[in-house]
Amino acid sequence: MSITATQVLAALSTVQEPDLKKDLVTLNMIRDVVVKDQLISFTVVLTTPACPLKERIRQECEDAIHTHIGKDCDIAIHMTAEVTSSIFQTKTPNLPHVKNVIAIASGKGGVGKSTVTANLAMALHMSGATVGILDADISGPSQPVMFGVEDEKPFIEVIDGKNMIVPINKGGIKIISMGFLAPAESAIVWRGPMASKALMQFITDTLWGELDYLLVDLPPGTSDIHLTLVNPMIPLTGAVLVTTPQKVALADVLKGAAMFRQPQINVPILGLIENMAYFTPAELPDSKYYIFGKDGGKEFAINNVIPFLGQIPLVQSIREGGDNGLPAVLHADEATRKAFLEVAQNLAQQVAIQNATKQA
Repeated sequence: MSITATQVLAALSTVQEPDLKKDLVTLNMIRDVVVKDQLISFTVVLTTPACPLKERIRQECEDAIHTHIGKDCDIAIHMTAEVTSSIFQTKTPNLPHVKNVIAIASGKGGVGKSTVTANLAMALHMSGATVGILDADISGPSQPVMFGVEDEKPFIEVIDGKNMIVPINKGGIKIISMGFLAPAESAIVWRGPMASKALMQFITDTLWGELDYLLVDLPPGTSDIHLTLVNPMIPLTGAVLVTTPQKVALADVLKGAAMFRQPQINVPILGLIENMAYFTPAELPDSKYYIFGKDGGKEFAINNVIPFLGQIPLVQSIREGGDNGLPAVLHADEATRKAFLEVAQNLAQQVAIQNATKQA
């Protein structure tokens, strides 16, 4: 008896996407089913190339075919990805080719938010996603230093009669920052409305092109910049909070979470990252010293019903990467690289869940 594509789809309809809680066929994640004798081939379209459940989904698809069609079937599965987009993309002309805008925020300065942003962007890019960074800290921009492009200047391209800023591209990451437009030794002393106007120009007048994720590196605290970003004209998918484990940082990040959760703002919090979670000396790679307290960010996330995206260690290579313009995820030890990659995977997972929830 010959096998049909209909039978294959019926078998795969028993496989549920673990996060979205629906079967792969209903979610239109199964494409290009081809049956030739005993060989069954098809494509699984994941919600992000950074999907942490890729191998689990592959295995469950194989098990479903063997269970419902036959143990002797040969199976060829091609795994690909299409990053899902915020439903708000259809409601605004701003950033029409950017699928997800994600605010990276912290309650206080000094928690490593910009370092985390740079490494998070690179980790998402390494997974196969297209990524940009908007450095929204107008008075204290950090991203040019993080990527070693302090001396570069964006140029202007005229599109349909409008001057558009072409972002700096470093390592596959598109970056725009006030640091490219003002001398490093100059102090940018602007009132809130001027800084907010600059942010809107970066958003609407930058030639971002096609992006899966645009990470917005916000200044510390809660300010006019934050209020500008959460206005209805910007298609914000959600926010990520960065903290360190100690009590003073957690007290401030609580205020940041409260801001995003205000009814008039109502921005989803995609998760919390605990930076400088523990110190690991290079000569003792298996040791962990909890200098700033243990699991403070993790416990905060649990207590405040916020997804916990992971812990980043306090290691010298991360600081060196920021100083040298080479994000640590590209060159650090395996444990540090793994920490950033896992956080990126978890963030991509939360974005997919959030977008599915909005569209439900």
